[in-house]
Amino acid sequence: QAQFVESGGGLVQPGGSLRLSCAASGFTLDHYAIGWFRQAPGKEREGFTGISSGRGSTYYADSVLGRFTISKDNAKNTVYLQMNNLEPEDTAVYYCAANLLRTKIVVPMRVDEFIYWGQGTQVTVSS
Repeated sequence: QAQFVESGGGLVQPGGSLRLSCAASGFTLDHYAIGWFRQAPGKEREGFTGISSGRGSTYYADSVLGRFTISKDNAKNTVYLQMNNLEPEDTAVYYCAANLLRTKIVVPMRVDEFIYWGQGTQVTVSS
């Protein structure tokens, strides 16, 4: 069964860092565009970064550009999200997902195009 298993969330102070991991099983993530989404309480789920298959071109929303880095390890079939200089506004549940319809990230990232989802991991930025 195809799935993602996420890890790495938690509580961090403003300015701190976290690294999220998303391990894929049952499919080869490098065959598809992979995205990270987040959903804060009372808000819609938003796609804020993604990585394309193959050479792995990346996309970042303005809200995370320069602070977050998406990467993947094809040998481990895992995608990562390094988050630095975290802000309270980054507090949300974070999800990774695979777009089985595309190999390249297309902006805006449509939730309904992403099929395999991780279970979500809570990131809380607070002092």
